[in-house]
Amino acid sequence: MSATLDYDALVRMLQSAAQEIRDNHETLSKLDSVGGDGDHGSTMVRAMARLEDAVKGCATATVKTLLYDVGWAILGVDGGATGPLLGALFMAMSDAAGASEALDVDGLAAMFEAGLEGVLRQTKAKPGDKTMVDALTPAVQALRQAADEGAAVAEMLKRAAEAAHAGAAATADMQARFGRAKNIKEQSIGHQDPGATSVAFLFRGFSKGLETDA
Repeated sequence: MSATLDYDALVRMLQSAAQEIRDNHETLSKLDSVGGDGDHGSTMVRAMARLEDAVKGCATATVKTLLYDVGWAILGVDGGATGPLLGALFMAMSDAAGASEALDVDGLAAMFEAGLEGVLRQTKAKPGDKTMVDALTPAVQALRQAADEGAAVAEMLKRAAEAAHAGAAATADMQARFGRAKNIKEQSIGHQDPGATSVAFLFRGFSKGLETDA
C-alpha cells in the first residue's frame, strides 16, 4: 500500500477517471435534461478527451506539469461552466503540487484542498446549492480526514469517492440555485445535480485507478 502519489499513479488515476465518465455519460446527460440542455454528458466526454490528450502529450513527467497541462486543456472546453470549473480545479492542484516527484498523504490532501479553493474562486456556489461543490467538498474533506488518520493513498481515494457519491446523491433533495436548473425552481428537487454526479464519477475513477495499489 503506497504512502505516496507519483507521476505514474496520477496517470492511472486520470485515465481511469476519463473511462468512468465515458461509461456514464448518458446518465449525466439524462440528469442535465431535467433543467439544462441535456448535453452535460457529451461536454464531460469532450473534457476527458482533452485530459487524455494532455496526458499523452505531457513532455515533463512531473505531477505538477501534468496537472497544469490537464487543467489548461480542460479550460478550453465549451459547454457552460464545466471547462472553467474543472480547469480551475486541476490548475489549482498543480500550483499546490510543488516540485516533488511524489506527494505524501498530507501533500495529496493539501493538493485537493487547493483544487477546491480554486473552484470556489470561480463560483459563488456553496454546499447546499446543488452544484459540483456538493460532491467536491465532502470528497476533499474525506481526503484530509483519511490523511490525518494515516491512511495510504489508495484508501484515501476510496474514502473520497464514497464521500463524493454521498454528496452527489444528497443533491436530489436540494433546489438548484445555479445554472439553468435554477429556472425550474422546485421542479429541480428529486433529481441529482449533473455536475455533482460528474465529480462523483471522477473520484470513483481516481479510486479505481489505484485499486492495484491497495
